[in-house]
Amino acid sequence: MAATEKRRRHASQTLDISDAAEFEQQETELDVLELFYYLLEHIKQLVAAVVVGALVMLLVSLFFLTPQYEATSKLYVMARNDSAVNLSDLQIGSYLTSDYQEVFKTWEVHEQVLQNLGLDYEYEELEDMLTITNPSDTRILYITVTSDDPVEATNMANEYANVARNYIYEMMGTEEPSLFSVALEPLEPVSPRKMLNTVLGGLVGGLLMAAILVVRFIRDDKIKTADDITNYIGIPTLAIVPALGSQRKFSAKSRGRQGR
Repeated sequence: MAATEKRRRHASQTLDISDAAEFEQQETELDVLELFYYLLEHIKQLVAAVVVGALVMLLVSLFFLTPQYEATSKLYVMARNDSAVNLSDLQIGSYLTSDYQEVFKTWEVHEQVLQNLGLDYEYEELEDMLTITNPSDTRILYITVTSDDPVEATNMANEYANVARNYIYEMMGTEEPSLFSVALEPLEPVSPRKMLNTVLGGLVGGLLMAAILVVRFIRDDKIKTADDITNYIGIPTLAIVPALGSQRKFSAKSRGRQGR
């Protein structure tokens, strides 16, 4: 008998635990559903936040960010001992391409470009404006200059190419690289990207408003309906008493109808 009673108690506790877990799961699912409807109720605020964020970023891109232009010249590096090109020439050309990238970091090259173009920049500023890249499996150096003046960017990219060619030939004792392509004046700025900034601004505005609404929903622990009593407290609602204001309105309407 004692063993049977223990089994019954154990089974009862197991059912209670499972019922509690099921109740918590239903409560969580209901909260998510309520949150979804809560956001739908405030859809106008979400749309307004998206529009405001997009407009703010568009105005910032148009009036507060300085357009930047890029111009690119190209050098071709190739070891040419004779008319025939073999594998060792290709390997040497690849090694020289890596070495030549360091040439553009020397102060001598920066100073020569400044003197030739009559510019007034610090070496650190030039290094920020200049980008040297080498696409994989090629012996081509891309010399890219970024500036708020498209003409200046073009002149600097071409001048860096010419100065580097002479510096490599005179100082490194190797064959002079070929000018593969000259830089052309850019017609459109590379930044700011107005469309991208506008989309990101709208996205950030919508996310911020959604976060505010979610926090407001979570912190709101007021019981508003009979269903809230059942969900949060776990007891059924036996009766609902209307508010005093509602009773007065109902009484006034009833008297008006009786008077008629």
